[in-house]
Amino acid sequence: MLIGILQTGQSPDVLRDASGDYPDMFARLLADRGLTFRTYHVENMEFPADIHECEGWLITGSRHGAYEDHPFIAPLEDFIRKLVAAKVPLVGICFGHQIIAQAMGGKVERFEGGWAVGPQDYDFGGEKITLNAWHRDQVTERPEGAEVAGCNEFCENAALVYGDTAFTVQAHPEFPDSFVDGLMHARGKGLVPDPLMEAARARLNQPNQSATIADRIADFFHKPRG
Repeated sequence: MLIGILQTGQSPDVLRDASGDYPDMFARLLADRGLTFRTYHVENMEFPADIHECEGWLITGSRHGAYEDHPFIAPLEDFIRKLVAAKVPLVGICFGHQIIAQAMGGKVERFEGGWAVGPQDYDFGGEKITLNAWHRDQVTERPEGAEVAGCNEFCENAALVYGDTAFTVQAHPEFPDSFVDGLMHARGKGLVPDPLMEAARARLNQPNQSATIADRIADFFHKPRG
């Protein structure tokens, strides 16, 4: 199954040689699950010609806010709405989670409660799932038709499902612990409070369930439709 990766940001230059860019991380996360990938750098205004150019779509994370005024935001929201209307399967991660909610009528904001960094525990329908996170923005109001698939006390809309059409996750299952540690050194200082980064470092290199979410993403893409 061919999945189009809509790339909305880039990993820091100092980490890219070791970890790759965001599409590389998703290719590793979803390897051996019957998926192939084609990347469109929409942040640089490289958009697909048609919503059926790929069989499913995945929107990456980004350093940008979904509510910010960037040239790629409006056409990306339009593309999302076309995908949803046509019921083409769509997955969003972090910024992708947020921009899908915003495009469908929800609200994304800079969260007053601050940052989530490093391993976080989420309730996915009674199942505890630990995933790496790196965000301050959140979906604070769900769009009509979106249902909560995962949450915790800090992030009540940590994962959303839109029927059979979209599955979105606020955390970063594609981020290995080494990349999160690198982000704290490359971007965290002066941005994320030191106590939060210290707490995150203390939990790194412990088991998480990124493979569980990878399975759920793959199952979502492969789910029979229509």
